[in-house]
Amino acid sequence: MAPNPSSSHIPARPNAGRIRRTAAAAAAGLTAVALLSACSYGSKADKSSDAKPGAAATAGDSAAKLSADSVKIGYFANLTHGTPLVGLQEGIFQKELGATQIKTQVFNAGPAEIEALNAGSIDIGWIGPSPAINGYTKSDGKSLKIIGGSASGGVKLVVNPDKVSSLDDLKGKKIATPQLGNTQDVALLNYLAGKGYKVDAASGAGDVSVVRTDNKVTPDAYKSGSVDGAWVPEPTASKLVTLGAKVLLNEKDVWPDKKFVITNIIVSQKFLKEHPDVVEAVLRGSVKTNAFIKASPDKAKADANEAIKKEAGNALEPAVLDPAWADIDFLDDPLANTLQAEADHAVTAGLLKKPNLNGIYDLTLLNKVLAAQGQAAVADAGLGAK
Repeated sequence: MAPNPSSSHIPARPNAGRIRRTAAAAAAGLTAVALLSACSYGSKADKSSDAKPGAAATAGDSAAKLSADSVKIGYFANLTHGTPLVGLQEGIFQKELGATQIKTQVFNAGPAEIEALNAGSIDIGWIGPSPAINGYTKSDGKSLKIIGGSASGGVKLVVNPDKVSSLDDLKGKKIATPQLGNTQDVALLNYLAGKGYKVDAASGAGDVSVVRTDNKVTPDAYKSGSVDGAWVPEPTASKLVTLGAKVLLNEKDVWPDKKFVITNIIVSQKFLKEHPDVVEAVLRGSVKTNAFIKASPDKAKADANEAIKKEAGNALEPAVLDPAWADIDFLDDPLANTLQAEADHAVTAGLLKKPNLNGIYDLTLLNKVLAAQGQAAVADAGLGAK
């Protein structure tokens, strides 16, 4: 996901000018938009439940009656979705929603969450940039809006040090990504092209073999030697480090200001139109949760791990949890410039037709919430009006 060097507004990676030579080979035979997706780590299956507020708040903390009896929220049992994990565990969202009941659904991957949003099974969701772009463009801009940011960072290239000694030593190696066309897959393809390597985006074959492997399987693939490394989100990267891998590149180091969107908040346009007060309450909960994470990082980390244990069946061991959590930045800004850059990289790689992202953001309610908290407004990079 390298930024575009020709723009002063879109971030750029080194050697990005050479990317176009890869795109021509990659574009043929791909169905563009349908390939973009996102993966989670360790969740058992997509499932629904009524939220159970933590000790910090209960549904009765606010007597305000909002316009909807319930709100259906989707997210992954994944550290990069720490905002909903912590906010639900602490009861912060329920306190803001008052008598409006929270119903949750945990997903394994972005496409399923988009389908649920389109079907009305969820109203609001935490999701990665690629499926948000995909869902918006496939619906001709009618299905969803991005209404806030949630997380940045938490993605690394980790390798077997016995096989890969430097970034210039990737030729002939097998590097895993979570899924064809997902956010990390696009990032790796873009990075390799910028380094002058030729890879066919569809098959993953080329100077470097890109091996699409589910995050839950990647540690075993690494142990067996079937991959030499992986460009993956946390906590998979830190799990591989416990198996002897070394961090060759932290993705935040190739972005200006070391920030890029990994998780944002989406809402059904229908729900936003009918229940703006509920959406605003959820955004208040998100902003307050991110503030809680910054103020009480250890407690927030424990909350997130407890939520993962409940949803995925197993808590993360400290050797994985601690470095993974430390590498993720939780923030309210959706980092709109980087979303545009990620879409551009997918186009360059041949994974996506040039999308029209005008109108994908509606940050009106978020900026209202931020103003009430005495914080500065965030920008939509010109993508807030259709």
